[in-house]
Amino acid sequence: MTGPLSGKTAFVTGGARGIGAAITRRLAAAGCDVAIVYYSSHGAAEAVSADLRAAGRRALALQANVADPESVARAAEQIHGAFGQVDVVVSNAASGVLRPPSELTVKHWRWCLETNALALNLLATALAPRMPRGGRVIALSSLGAERALPDYAFVGASKAALEALVRSWALELGGRGITVNAVRAGAVDTDALRAFPRGQALLDGFAERAPLGPALTADDVAGAVYLLCLPEAAMITGHTLVVDGGYSIAG
Repeated sequence: MTGPLSGKTAFVTGGARGIGAAITRRLAAAGCDVAIVYYSSHGAAEAVSADLRAAGRRALALQANVADPESVARAAEQIHGAFGQVDVVVSNAASGVLRPPSELTVKHWRWCLETNALALNLLATALAPRMPRGGRVIALSSLGAERALPDYAFVGASKAALEALVRSWALELGGRGITVNAVRAGAVDTDALRAFPRGQALLDGFAERAPLGPALTADDVAGAVYLLCLPEAAMITGHTLVVDGGYSIAG
């Protein structure tokens, strides 16, 4: 299998399910060998890895907690040992507590910030020093980074922090020719969104308001990540690419 990313390797957190799995498969289809990082989805990670190997790609399922510096460091050593280098890092794994802000605690705050924002810092610190020129670091954000969504206060705050970190890392790594960007996705029908107290209402509202209609899929988000990995995107850094079918501009 060849493609525009042939010879490159990718490290995708949360890469076994939902949007993460779509990103994993898209990068592999473009030629990447992929490390699929999971926390608890062992079976799903192994299944995706098997599919990629059957298609001629090298694939590795790695268990890690992206909010734990030691766990991230171990995963970094594992992928370097298996693949030699990492060209693309995708910080996709996310978690959160879905409650009204008045019901949230300091523990909830730390959980959201560490899993959704600190993780990018840990990944970049562990992996960027050995990334080659032309490397890509991409973080997955959400519309909640900018908009107030029901029961999303701490998750939204963590996504806003994530986008701020993207800008800072873009400055730090720019001199080495490594770009750092975020992809901010609209409502996609995944298991994670179904966990929202008003998940179906969000999907319905998105479908009604987005000019391009209700067709936003995990593959659409994966396509945006892929675009930022192409050589043609070498001068795009420190930005957030919004993929929402026009929802956020529609009145």
